[in-house]
Amino acid sequence: MAEAEAQPERESMEFDVVIVGAGPAGLSAAIRLKQLSMEAGDELSVVVLEKGSEVGAHTLSGAVVDPIAVDRLLPDWREDETSPFKTPVTKDKFIVMGPAGALRLPNFMMPPLMNNHGSYIVSLGNVCRWLAAKAEELGVEIYPGFAAAEVLYDDEDDENRVIGVATGDMGVTRSGEPGPNYMRGMALLGKYVFFSEGVRGSLAKELIAKYELDKDCDPAKFGIGLKELWQVAPEKHQPGLVQHSFGWPLDSKIGGGSFLYHLEDNQVAVGFVLHLNYKNPYLSPFDEFQRFKMHPAIRETFEGGKRISYGARAISEGGWQSVPKVAFPGGVLLGCSAGFLNVPRVKGTHNAMLSGMLAAEKAFAALKAGRANDELIEFENEWRDSDIGKDLKKVRNVKPLWSKLGTWIGIGLGGLDMWTNTLFGFSFFGTLSHGKPDYKTLKPAAECKPIDYPKPDGIVSFDKLSSVFLSNTNHEEDQPIHLEVKDPELQKTSEHDIYAGPSNRYCPAGVYEWIEEGEGAPIFQINSQNCVHCKTCDIKDPNQNITWTVPEGGSGPNYPNM
Repeated sequence: MAEAEAQPERESMEFDVVIVGAGPAGLSAAIRLKQLSMEAGDELSVVVLEKGSEVGAHTLSGAVVDPIAVDRLLPDWREDETSPFKTPVTKDKFIVMGPAGALRLPNFMMPPLMNNHGSYIVSLGNVCRWLAAKAEELGVEIYPGFAAAEVLYDDEDDENRVIGVATGDMGVTRSGEPGPNYMRGMALLGKYVFFSEGVRGSLAKELIAKYELDKDCDPAKFGIGLKELWQVAPEKHQPGLVQHSFGWPLDSKIGGGSFLYHLEDNQVAVGFVLHLNYKNPYLSPFDEFQRFKMHPAIRETFEGGKRISYGARAISEGGWQSVPKVAFPGGVLLGCSAGFLNVPRVKGTHNAMLSGMLAAEKAFAALKAGRANDELIEFENEWRDSDIGKDLKKVRNVKPLWSKLGTWIGIGLGGLDMWTNTLFGFSFFGTLSHGKPDYKTLKPAAECKPIDYPKPDGIVSFDKLSSVFLSNTNHEEDQPIHLEVKDPELQKTSEHDIYAGPSNRYCPAGVYEWIEEGEGAPIFQINSQNCVHCKTCDIKDPNQNITWTVPEGGSGPNYPNM
């Protein structure tokens, strides 16, 4: 692109707090900041940037939500007719899957924290739309369609403090030059900046590296979650049913599981989660998901129904021991950007909201004291003793036990560990380490067997491209490719030649292809228009050679109610 000095100067706007990402964490922070300012009779300016075309467009989760956070943030929500919390959990089922059958585990065996009664089955996208409306009623400015593409620092300051973010330039062509509709990005400056981009956010990744926020914690760990929303036959619909399973189609060495959540209006959300520390480069999370739905115990729910939507996203699975330092000069990490998901509970929304509220309270107190752009060390020091930390500490060994010992022994000991943590407040295992990061776990293809996946039947199982179509994904074709390959030659000699091109399989949207034509070298093709922003490539590429960056604002999936 043209040199920076030749570009028009950015327009800038100043706020007390700038929030990146209109998810549960960012919106809860915005609402809490405004509540505190109104209680104190102060004026406080808060802005939220959202890269999706609208709030909720990029939001995907199961989701069963523990209402602990919304009870504190908006205590009267149960009297609100616009609330998206319409379906309380009425029944919990835990299933062990085999190739031909399924065994239900007795509920009394499950630790109390695994009980979903009192929680609600929701569309998290609709929860975010509802929270956004509440925030705007309080005076929060929300700018959807504007992707925060750059962190702004005070370069003259010894601590190199964060002072804001800049949105990406609009109308840049594929060649990197300004097009006819070019518009320079805007600088949004804040006394504090909250980063709530979700899992593996591009700016959070930069901040973690710059300030070495992860030097004293375990490597971050991830999974990939794939989800479909179905309209099922009325006689197959059980409002309030929450069903989780593990086992088939995954073998005992691969971590993962599934969920079926029965919402209102004959809708069922079905999802499949696969831990990204798997070893076989021939494994395809998407195809495992489609195969899972063909199991007799699962297929019957969806036969005669209609698939409405599809999407995928990475999931933060490191928990307690992988959370980096969350405060740095000028800002904080919130929600899944920090890694506050509770893996065995398959829940992160409540902790995301609680993190936003806690950060808001600490930032407001700092602003009242005349502080700005310093480190909110109070947030760093208090989250582990808050309900977030208490939630995560009890389950801290479930993931490492599963990874080290496999599904059957690992889950058994993980369940025992949750019981001892719940009843006695201690673990026989202390705090286990996760080991190496996910990108280092793949074996060379020569040491692994290819996996023969069944062809989709078009009834309950489908191909990638028809699935991506249901995600309503759209990227302007002439914009620069937002998936950066640092070393094309390394991609060929390692990702292709050693690992047999796993990017073609771990991507759930058909973005990556190795095209073999004649005797020439294979061509690595990137179909960036298909990208659903799951960021799996940024996590699982064995050489960390692919970097996910934000595309032009408004691009990506447009989930209606995921």
